[in-house]
Amino acid sequence: MYSLFFVKMMTILDSLAATATAVAFESLSLVFDLCSLPLYAVIYQPWKLWTYKPIMYSKPLEGAPEWGPLVKTNYEIDPELFSGCTTIDQLMRKVFVRFQHTKGFGTRQQFGEEFETQPDGKVFKKKILGEYDWMTYGEFEKKVEFVSRALMSLGIRPRQNICILAETRVEWMLTAQACFRNNIPVVTLYPSLGKEGLIHGLNEAEVTHLITSQDLLPKIISVLLQVPSLTTIVYMESAYDKAPPPTAPKEIRLIPFSQMEQIGATADPELKGEKPTADDHAIIMYTSGSTGIPKAVIITHGNVVSVAKGFQIALVPLVPNDTYIAYLPLAHIFEISVELTCIAKGMKIGYSSPLTITDKSTAMPLGGKGDATLLRPHLMCAVPLVLDRIRKNVLENASRKGALFRRFLEFAISYKLRWTKWGFNTPLLNRVVFSKTRAVIGGRMKVICAGSAPLSADTHAFIKVCIDCPIIQGYGLTESTAGATLMELSDRSVGRVGPPIYGGYIKLIDWPQAHYHVTDKPYPRGEILVAGNTVAVGYYKNDALTREVFVEENGLRWLYTGDVGEVHPDGTIKIIDRKKDLVKLQFGEYVSLGKVEAELKTCALVENICVYGSSFHTYLVALVLPNELALSQIADQLGKTSRLVAELCNDSDIVQAATELVIAHAKKCHLQKVETPIKVKKKAPIRESTDRKRKDNVK
Repeated sequence: MYSLFFVKMMTILDSLAATATAVAFESLSLVFDLCSLPLYAVIYQPWKLWTYKPIMYSKPLEGAPEWGPLVKTNYEIDPELFSGCTTIDQLMRKVFVRFQHTKGFGTRQQFGEEFETQPDGKVFKKKILGEYDWMTYGEFEKKVEFVSRALMSLGIRPRQNICILAETRVEWMLTAQACFRNNIPVVTLYPSLGKEGLIHGLNEAEVTHLITSQDLLPKIISVLLQVPSLTTIVYMESAYDKAPPPTAPKEIRLIPFSQMEQIGATADPELKGEKPTADDHAIIMYTSGSTGIPKAVIITHGNVVSVAKGFQIALVPLVPNDTYIAYLPLAHIFEISVELTCIAKGMKIGYSSPLTITDKSTAMPLGGKGDATLLRPHLMCAVPLVLDRIRKNVLENASRKGALFRRFLEFAISYKLRWTKWGFNTPLLNRVVFSKTRAVIGGRMKVICAGSAPLSADTHAFIKVCIDCPIIQGYGLTESTAGATLMELSDRSVGRVGPPIYGGYIKLIDWPQAHYHVTDKPYPRGEILVAGNTVAVGYYKNDALTREVFVEENGLRWLYTGDVGEVHPDGTIKIIDRKKDLVKLQFGEYVSLGKVEAELKTCALVENICVYGSSFHTYLVALVLPNELALSQIADQLGKTSRLVAELCNDSDIVQAATELVIAHAKKCHLQKVETPIKVKKKAPIRESTDRKRKDNVK
């Protein structure tokens, strides 16, 4: 009891000292501002920003209302890059000639692995990696040609589906390019997909040839009896594991990917595919299946080229030889579209993984260099969950150094936000405070592109300041080839997703059940509809759903997204809700679960969260996967001795303290009372229960 009282008193005193120091920081900064303002005014010339005429990023079609259809304005497109290109194959052939001597594709060789026991008893596998080895565009194109011939030699024919089921790696893109060249549609499935979804996708697409990785072979072989059409499996060998692959039934051809070039080199040169057209199917992309059996979207060559044009306009600062770090799943259209855009610009793509990005990533040994440290990329794509974790890690590291340092960091962030808003920069803070954060991802970042889920405004602003790099947020669906809207670099706002991309249209329609109307003030609000060259053909073998979601109207084919947005006066879109996320509580209040989850994910305690509500109750509940460091800090404050996450999650005192922390964070995020979960259940990671078994197996 006395120790707990002592801990609380020390916390209070530490907080008071930090507050006093923060006041001192403010006073010193005021003196510094008065002295440096004349010099900074000459350097940054902020009046140029003040006198800028507001940019109109999109405008309604002639005669249309302010809620659309909207089309993009204020853009420049590279006339040479896309001239005469209507298919992926045409665009890539042009690029391979233009940049044939330029380094284009980089991978790291794995030399070994080691096992590292953590203080809590967990055992992590660490990878011993070398430097990046690079292929030029010309070398890559030669491999593409051989693999395309090998595929034909193995019996695959134009317009016959082939499936790629593998993690993000250079062989994935190489195989896809070979398929695009031969007019072979690529069926994509997530490596994490369960057996039921895997069987469904392979059977529905009538796949005869599968390209996968050696690590996934056991899963594939276990379902072969339920996929009668499959005859050939080509597997990408493991980088380090030299163990032989598992045995497949004798009627299945099992071919290592390393033999594909040799097969292609000796294949009949007359055995060629056919050139695709803009309307030919390029990709049949299955969803992750989180809401049931996965459904597939048909994406054409024309769709992909159109989205590459749109992305290229927003990524103007990136030039040939700039580097992109590729780690998101290539089974997602967002990653494919960005990589193809980077290839079109002659950039270098360094292949990475979520476990090896930084020096501190879970698969990197002590003293090892992460992929970003070696690549020093200029472009990175990130989902909001990754950016939320970066933010939490920065704040956790600051907290470890004490309340004083944490308060100083918060002051530095608010100070920089204030001055950058007025057209200045903060070079001293950038060098002293933010340079270390920027160095975590290489120190050369020009643009971070965020997508796939809503990014909270707080995280958007925080990362933009700490990394000293603009974040452009986009909005799209698989059904729109990842491209519906994308921010411009000149847009300094946060929490918005930009105007329609080049070649696209956006409009809103009423959703009266939730009281969203296009006549709302100050901004029109409603369900977002997307049309244009990026809108996909429809759903694979699902005409009923295609007719429901894709609707012809006045010469345009509109995609009903199910997302709710508002149109701002400068022609940009803000996502404010999702129809499927809306729940009606017992007293008739509508609550957006997605909005609540997006805000609460920024809480230090929350690693991930699921919020639930129903019409049988008046309140929301939350299932929280806790951040283990934050949970341990709560345990310390309450005098708890256990360090097992499962025990802490079931401790009533900790549950109460955690609930209060989540509720306080909800208030800080300005969530309404009805949007605040009043019951919080913490869930320990599943891995904890198996850590001891894994440790014994390693020994």
